Amino acid sequence: MALDPTGNKRAISPVSSGRSSPVPRALPRRNLEDGPKSDKNYRKYASGVERALAQFDTTQQEWADYISFLGRLLKALQGHPPEARTIPHSATVATRLAQCLNPGLPSGVHQKAIEVYAHIFATLGKDALAVDLQLYFSGLSSVLSFASLSVRPAFLSLVESYFLPLDPQAIRPALKAIILALLPGLEDDTSEDFDRILHLLNRFRKSTIGIHAGDQEKTLAENDSYFWQCLFLATITNPSRRQGALAFLSRSMPKLSSAPSSTKPEDGNPVTGLASEAQALVTPEPGLLVRCFAAGLADSQLLIQRGFLDLLVTHVPLGSPVLQNVVQTADLERLVIAAARVVNRRDMSLNRRLWAWFLGPEPKSSADDTGEVKSPTVDLSSHHAAYFSQYGSRPLATSILRMIKAGGTSPSDRARPFRICLSLMDRWEVGGLLVPEIFIPALDSVYRYSLQASRDQTEEVVRSASIFFDGVESGLIWSQLLELATTAFGSKTLTQEQRLQKLRLYHFIVSRFNVREEEMLMYHIPLSLLGLLALTCKKRRQQSRPDIDDSQLLSLAFQICEVLISLVPERALFGTEATNGSVNGQQQLILNESKVVEIADRVEVFYEYKQGSADVEHMPFNSRTIGQLILRVAAVEYLSSLDSLDQLDASTRLFMQVTHKVPVFRQTLEELSLLTSIVEHLQSGKVASFVVVSSVTTITAALHYSSSNTTGGNITDISSLAMTLVQSLWPYLSPTNPKYHVEAVRCLWTVQAISFPERYVESALTSLLEKSSGADAGRRFSTLWNHTIQERNGPNDRARGTIVRRVSGMPGMPVGSTTVVDHEAMLAQPLLSLLDSLADGDSELFVFIVSWLQELPSLGRVFSILTTRLCCMQCIQRAPILRLGTDFHSSLSLPQDDSRECLYYMQHIANILKYSSDHTWMTIAGDTATGFEKDSEGKPQQMILQNLLVEICMRVLDIPFFDSSRAAVVALHRVALSILQSVLRSPFAAPLKELELEVSLLERLQRSLDGMDSLLQSSLLETILAALKLQMSTNTTAQPVLPDSPSHLRKFSRDGRLGMPRLSVTSENNARAVGHKPPPQLVSCLKAGFSAKSSQLVLDSWVEFFVQVLPLFADSIFQSLIPLVENFCAQIANHFDLLKTTFENPTTQDSAPEPSLISLMNGLEHILAQGHERLVQEEAQSAQAKSPEQPQGFFGNMVSGVFAPEQQQVSRSTNANNRLTVLLCFQDTVRISFTLWSWGVQGTQDPTSVASFGYTSLRIRNRARRLLEHLFAAEALECLETMCVLWCRPPRSPFDTRSIISLLNVLNGSKPKNTIPAIFNALYSRTNPSALEPQRMSSLTSDLSDTEIMLFLLEYMRSLEDDTMDEIWVDCITFLKDVLANPMPHRQVLPALLEFTAILAEKVENTNYGVERKMRRELGDLFVRLLTATFTTRSMTFTQDSSQGPVAKSTPVSGGTSAQQLVRLTDVVALLSTIAPKMILVLGDSDRIAVAANSISTSVLGPALHSKSFPENMSSHMLSLFQQICLIPQAAKSWRKDASEAFNDSRFFSSQREHAKAYWLPILFQLNVSDKERMPELLSRLTAPTTAGIMFGVGATSARQEADRKTQLNLRRIATLALACPEDTFVSTIATIAEKVSELLTATAITSPSSATRAELFMLLRTLILKVSAIHLAPLWPIINAELGAALASALPDAEEPERYDVASLLQACKLLDILVTVAPDDFQLYEWLFVTDTIDAVYRPPDWTSAALVDEVAEGLGSLTAGVDETSALPTSQSSSGHISDGLRPPFLEAIISSLHVDVKSLKREELVRRVVKPFCGQLSILAFEATYSMNGPDLELCKRGLLNDLFDEGDQS
Repeated sequence: MALDPTGNKRAISPVSSGRSSPVPRALPRRNLEDGPKSDKNYRKYASGVERALAQFDTTQQEWADYISFLGRLLKALQGHPPEARTIPHSATVATRLAQCLNPGLPSGVHQKAIEVYAHIFATLGKDALAVDLQLYFSGLSSVLSFASLSVRPAFLSLVESYFLPLDPQAIRPALKAIILALLPGLEDDTSEDFDRILHLLNRFRKSTIGIHAGDQEKTLAENDSYFWQCLFLATITNPSRRQGALAFLSRSMPKLSSAPSSTKPEDGNPVTGLASEAQALVTPEPGLLVRCFAAGLADSQLLIQRGFLDLLVTHVPLGSPVLQNVVQTADLERLVIAAARVVNRRDMSLNRRLWAWFLGPEPKSSADDTGEVKSPTVDLSSHHAAYFSQYGSRPLATSILRMIKAGGTSPSDRARPFRICLSLMDRWEVGGLLVPEIFIPALDSVYRYSLQASRDQTEEVVRSASIFFDGVESGLIWSQLLELATTAFGSKTLTQEQRLQKLRLYHFIVSRFNVREEEMLMYHIPLSLLGLLALTCKKRRQQSRPDIDDSQLLSLAFQICEVLISLVPERALFGTEATNGSVNGQQQLILNESKVVEIADRVEVFYEYKQGSADVEHMPFNSRTIGQLILRVAAVEYLSSLDSLDQLDASTRLFMQVTHKVPVFRQTLEELSLLTSIVEHLQSGKVASFVVVSSVTTITAALHYSSSNTTGGNITDISSLAMTLVQSLWPYLSPTNPKYHVEAVRCLWTVQAISFPERYVESALTSLLEKSSGADAGRRFSTLWNHTIQERNGPNDRARGTIVRRVSGMPGMPVGSTTVVDHEAMLAQPLLSLLDSLADGDSELFVFIVSWLQELPSLGRVFSILTTRLCCMQCIQRAPILRLGTDFHSSLSLPQDDSRECLYYMQHIANILKYSSDHTWMTIAGDTATGFEKDSEGKPQQMILQNLLVEICMRVLDIPFFDSSRAAVVALHRVALSILQSVLRSPFAAPLKELELEVSLLERLQRSLDGMDSLLQSSLLETILAALKLQMSTNTTAQPVLPDSPSHLRKFSRDGRLGMPRLSVTSENNARAVGHKPPPQLVSCLKAGFSAKSSQLVLDSWVEFFVQVLPLFADSIFQSLIPLVENFCAQIANHFDLLKTTFENPTTQDSAPEPSLISLMNGLEHILAQGHERLVQEEAQSAQAKSPEQPQGFFGNMVSGVFAPEQQQVSRSTNANNRLTVLLCFQDTVRISFTLWSWGVQGTQDPTSVASFGYTSLRIRNRARRLLEHLFAAEALECLETMCVLWCRPPRSPFDTRSIISLLNVLNGSKPKNTIPAIFNALYSRTNPSALEPQRMSSLTSDLSDTEIMLFLLEYMRSLEDDTMDEIWVDCITFLKDVLANPMPHRQVLPALLEFTAILAEKVENTNYGVERKMRRELGDLFVRLLTATFTTRSMTFTQDSSQGPVAKSTPVSGGTSAQQLVRLTDVVALLSTIAPKMILVLGDSDRIAVAANSISTSVLGPALHSKSFPENMSSHMLSLFQQICLIPQAAKSWRKDASEAFNDSRFFSSQREHAKAYWLPILFQLNVSDKERMPELLSRLTAPTTAGIMFGVGATSARQEADRKTQLNLRRIATLALACPEDTFVSTIATIAEKVSELLTATAITSPSSATRAELFMLLRTLILKVSAIHLAPLWPIINAELGAALASALPDAEEPERYDVASLLQACKLLDILVTVAPDDFQLYEWLFVTDTIDAVYRPPDWTSAALVDEVAEGLGSLTAGVDETSALPTSQSSSGHISDGLRPPFLEAIISSLHVDVKSLKREELVRRVVKPFCGQLSILAFEATYSMNGPDLELCKRGLLNDLFDEGDQS
């Protein structure tokens, strides 16, 4: 509020409130009946009035009764003595007359009541009426709002005759009420009484002139400011009378000056410089004028908004001195934004008036003294823009910014400023000044909201913001964005977080909004990108090494640059200049680092002074220059990032995108020395980081393709760069560091594609292989080979079901460009170089190459390379095919002797076959290669590789000997014979029988037997393996079946086609070797070999050795099983931990490669398969050993048990121990396999190696999954229980139990049709094992309870797809039927089975499987039977005290997900509360629903509601169940009786308040919906107070207390029921309620019921105020006014009958007044002045002024009680009050006082309550009410309802 600097009549207080302390004053005169009581005539007169009043106490049934009553009363009043000027029983008379003016009565009653009023006023006279104005005017104040045409003249005459002549000081307190009473007559300007009422208001206005006193007499003597202030307050607070206020203002309000005064007032006060009429509007509080118009502009009616806008244009122009100088800036902003909000209406009539007010009046032409016009024309747009800029721009921008800053949680609140701004932008004079101020803050608000809101909410706000964004000019947008970047990089006052926030906002804007307009794409985005790059370069050069904070800034800047460059089209950077790539003067700026700042400066100048104009002549650079400058700055930034790796990824992506958009010229690269700098960096002597190498590769490829597209040529000096890149990538192919394998291989092929057709990469690889020693080079090449084949055959592999390729984690890798080059172009020569090592049998490289080739999936590619070269040899092509009778040593002349080269290739094949494996032979027998024969078209035909090798060998044997090359030919023959021997001894040589090679070979053997060489020696492991096989071999192995596609089979696959053992499957390939035992050192040797670090790289050999010797363990497999399995699991865990560390750690380190991990898993699977197979065999033998003639029956079983051989008993015990051993090993394997499978699902890894991580983790996960599938196929139940243990008791704290369910859903062996029966068996094994067959029982080796298994079953069922119901439906229904056949063993899980049935119903509902009514009916019947069984088998003690919760009887768990859910699983009430909403879905039929609901009500709800511990036993679950049952229509009969009985229970209001609000109120609402007679029935229980038959003594007191108790409870029930129902539900019963309230208010301390019920009556009235519309409360206002006034007056020391209002009643009366003042119903404002000072006098109090408000009178009357006592702590200050309304709503005022006391106010004595609560409340209520009105905040209705609910459910309030 604005202070009055001239008066000093107002104490210093916060500007927002205008508060001042009350002025000590004398107690105002009360209404005293001081008539001559000793006079006999007067007593007779008073007695007649009393008798007439008594007639009203009887029920008034018809309107004629009212007229009759008024006639008797008038007759009694007319009999007053001549000298009597008082009205006896005046308070009662006033109340009855007010009741007769009920809007529901006919106009005849109203006329008669006004006639009585007129007689009373005439009797009283002017002076007495002024004293009794409070009594009589309150009843008349609402007449005009409903009066008929016949009543209006009488009412107006009454006002004119009796109220208008009253002393202004008497009228002053009631002036606002008088205005509100007359305003309804102005709503229709065509009515007959319009002019009369308008004139009457003006007369009241004039009557208030001069009522001020003191220092302001001189200035305000002729001032009617008090009237205007009251009118403004009435307009603000009463929307229903705002139309009449608008009519009066438009006709009577003085117009304010439209231009500021040229002279300033002498005292400096802007108010004194105004005209007297203007001063009246703003004195003493100018803020009320603003709030009056703001309230009118915010009105819901369009006509009212239009009228107030018209008033603004005509009477209150924006440039008025009142708005510009007098009112506070915040008030001006409030008015401006209120006016701006009307644009949300989208009404052109409102918008036209708004523009007229914003832009001001039309300019007037000026003329000199002679009358000559000096400026005939004026630019209207410029004039309007200048006017708005001077007067309205700043307030509007500030208010919108404040609105944006305030925000809100709802999307509509966030979007409102954008809608306003969008509409304001229709006029450029407004939008052009507004948008630059609010553009960035508005979008920043959207960005901050997106961080905290949901996606849908964010999208809604972004849509509104996008429309606003699209309406802003492009130049303005990009100038604002450039300012954001400049501030972020250049400001020294901002914190680091603030700078980061600006760049995040920049990124958000360009990412989420439409920046793809043509002007933006062609001009602004390229220029902004150049400016941002220049700023980034400038920032980097300010520090030699950016710190972490600057690194974050640069990273954000690069992200923004990437977004911008992705938007720029190529045509925007080409231009029309020459294409030679020359650098002009502008481009030379980047070559000089000191001139980098100049680029940024020129861009800033362009946007700051040229307003971002897109004209070509205004642009600082042309298009081509911008492109080349962007390229050069990006190149320099990239070179800088090579030394500082923080921004390397970002700079790489950016530079690559730039090269795609900007033409790269060779001259540009030479000038920048880019490639030379890169080579020098890579050759600096240290191992380059892979990130750097990958980045360089990417950039090189991008430059290559860009320059080739631009100039048609490639970049120069590619040879040295290619050699350097290969050398840098070579270390990252090491198998001990698998982190970058895929990325490194892709980089190599990228370099190969760049250098093609030159073979720089092949040459470099060969050179590296030749220079290195040891097996490391071979392992690196194997990595290159494997991933190359993987990349080339990706689609084929996917078709065959192998690993799916993942995209590299490095950005911008041109993978697709490498596919055009054949793999032999780079790998052939390095491969041959490696194969040379096969001739060296002692080297480490030799061992590795042998192991690699033996299991190489792409071995056919190796053979293809060799056979292709052999088929091209001249010596082989010319050699004759073997024929009988051909001379083997015939001399033939060859044009070219290439036998030595042929020997080289043949030796490689021989070496490969020499160290072959099964996979080698499968590849030779299954793969094809290009042969010698050609088809009809001359194309070479494909041949089986095995046949091709035989043909090549036979051709080689046909090569004749020459003297010059005899030794080479002899060696060639030996190699060919060796190859033939190997092929003929292979397991797949059967197809070669048709060639009959033995004939020709025998002939050659006979002729050259002496010349044959001996075979090479075998390796050590082969020798040992041969010796062991010799010991155990008993028969020959069966011929295996050739697989369909052996070349793509994974190694160590458990495919039966390879002849390898499956779990629990007997195989002839692993026949038992009877009588042989392994050496005792073998187990320890195997454990040491698998554990040694030096054996990690050759684990494949160890595993192969182990697999071959496993048959030796046939007799002692169980003794060795646990140690070996533990060793395997431990080693797998160690290897896995090392592998995880490698990928999680940003730095690379050597670790065990993933092939070692897979080899260990292969060995583990083999030993488990062997152990389980042996167990199955022994159990089968034990079963066969039983005599088939064994007698059956009881006697036979007894005899069998007695005479059973001891050997059989020992055999059973041994078998049980062996089975336990196998199962324990299975459990360990399941755990470690799940750990491996969950890798990649959980945890994080280095983002730079995403592709390699995906490749490695997918292999390991697939291998673990296959192992788990085999385990589940062997022992499904035991494996499932192990998984259940993991789910119930997680092994580690950060564990996602959902991954276990996910694993079960992907395993082939754990499909729902297998898993669900297994879970049922596990459950039966613990509840009723006798019902299961022995083979279906669990071994119980897993520590699981039945409740834990049930919990796991529910979670698994929820995870299943709906379509799986057809697989498991029969099993589930059968299981439920079996349980119901004998429910007692399953009593602990019966409640959970109810939820299980509900899940079944939900899933069946979503499929077509359950459309048959029979199935639905069957499921519903099972649910009803389960419900009955649950209530029958379980104790219902939980209904006695369910708040304590049931105690689970199952085995306690030690943590995990299930530990928190087991209690709920056994809690019947909690489960039923979740199942109840699904009962309709489960049961379907109405009869079954009714039966189920009745069962729940009878077994659960009924006992709980009738329990002795009610309502303490009603837990949240119980009440939630009750609420859900109430929502079921078919269950109404079952719960309605229980709800009614609970509601009628005397203990009901002892319920917890939280439960009352959350559960009881919705339940009562449903009860009212179901039983419409509930409210009338409660009202009928209320009886009128009576004194008849009252006895004295103890019995009378007890009877009175019992009547009070019943009445109090019924009143609380009525209030609670009304509070539970929607608004205006009980409008039809308002008359009955008013009647009952009137009757109960007549109670005294001795009646029955007594006055102790008043507290509950006040609660009921509070409820009606909150839940009934004000228009329906008219019958209650006379009652409320009279009783509330009496209650507050009883707090005075000299009050009459204070015992009628006890502590609770007085407190509730204060709360009722608090609610009335807070909510401020329209009709109550007519009576508000009776209780509080509702005018400006509440703050600006004139000297020697006495308040007529009751609360002020009570506060002053109680002042002597607290003299000298400091009670400031109990007074709520305006600051604290404002703190309560921080959310825009005003709370009740009394709550702050009560909360500050920190005591239970209901326990206070009456004197303490009056002193500590009533007195502070009354003393501050007027000021607080005015502050609330001034703040224009709405009431906090939810807080009011919460306070009322707390009072209702507080048993302590009842006496």
